Amino acid sequence: MTDTTEEIIDKLLDAALAHVPFDGWSEASFRAAIDDSGVEESVARAICPRGAVDLALAFHARGDRAMLERLQATDLDAMKIRDKIAFAVRTRLEVIEDREAVRRGVTLFALPAYAGDGAKAVWGTCDLIWTAIGDRSDDVNWYTKRATLSGVYSSTVLYWLGDDSLDHQATWEFLDRRIADVMLFEKFKAQVNGNPLLKPLLAGPNWLASQIKAPVRLTERQFPGQLTPRS
Repeated sequence: MTDTTEEIIDKLLDAALAHVPFDGWSEASFRAAIDDSGVEESVARAICPRGAVDLALAFHARGDRAMLERLQATDLDAMKIRDKIAFAVRTRLEVIEDREAVRRGVTLFALPAYAGDGAKAVWGTCDLIWTAIGDRSDDVNWYTKRATLSGVYSSTVLYWLGDDSLDHQATWEFLDRRIADVMLFEKFKAQVNGNPLLKPLLAGPNWLASQIKAPVRLTERQFPGQLTPRS
């Protein structure tokens, strides 16, 4: 029976993780993964044309899937929004089984050639978090929520990588402080928008912001450019 693309990536990734702590997400790790997994090199390079970079992204995606499984198995309805966010970010870090692989990934995606890939991966994680906790925004707030959470998530990951406290307690306290800062800013923004003296000055920017819409999420049967019949 022929392995699927996902199964081959999993084989390569599992094999690579034994080498990443020593060689990073590098060509050496990718070659070692090919040898250890038994995957044909031509197949491995067809599926992962950028080698270890693609495996690093696969490792990040694996963590996202594990996070979603835990979030979907948790009753989040009783939580406040800030608690939902903190729980989701904490869950995303707790599902990581190899902190050194993350450290090496941070180094890889700090390089100019791969910075875009790293930013996209973090944005994707934050989008999954907001969607999982029930965000329904479809305007400019869709972007600002994910951009803000990307900053919180990224700074928390960096703090977590250097945290040696018991059960990473210092990291969770750091995360709570970052979320508290964001909530204070949101409160300030609401006060500014509700100020009648500033309302005329904000009319232009608010109108412009109202024209920005969230990207359309395609279902399995939708494709870009497809016409949707009106009911």
